[in-house]
Amino acid sequence: MMLLSLQRLLVFIVCLTGTPAQDARPLQNGEEEAVKKTIGLLFDGMRKGDSSMVKAAFAPGATLQTISTPPGSGAKVKTEALQRFLNAVGTPHTDVWDERIEFGHISIDGPLASVWTPYQFYLGGQYSHCGVNSFQLVKQDGTWKIVYLIDTRRKACK
Repeated sequence: MMLLSLQRLLVFIVCLTGTPAQDARPLQNGEEEAVKKTIGLLFDGMRKGDSSMVKAAFAPGATLQTISTPPGSGAKVKTEALQRFLNAVGTPHTDVWDERIEFGHISIDGPLASVWTPYQFYLGGQYSHCGVNSFQLVKQDGTWKIVYLIDTRRKACK
């Protein structure tokens, strides 16, 4: 009887704890470069003013949001339609939109990736603003696509 109880306890403990070696960190499987390539496609397309290039980085129905903190006010979240952003990118403009990013933290688990990228934005070679982008990507049909992008914007970073 005691042996049966001990066996049940052992099975219970194994079920609760799982296999820590597999669950301790997200699975990355060498996908970081593919995720970076998708994000790079977005910013290369912005620099070129190529809305079809930018569109290729996004999943249909992607959400784009910006957090702003107007003086004397709390944080506000503004949602922008993907098509409106694509129209703005593709509308001819003389100044190059140059968003310079650094890849911060990248986490990948199967078809989900989360990426943090501090950035500085230059308009026609002149510094405009800075902040951080937070991306959520999903791997669909073998290709990483951005499904959610939210960023902060401020004049001074550092």
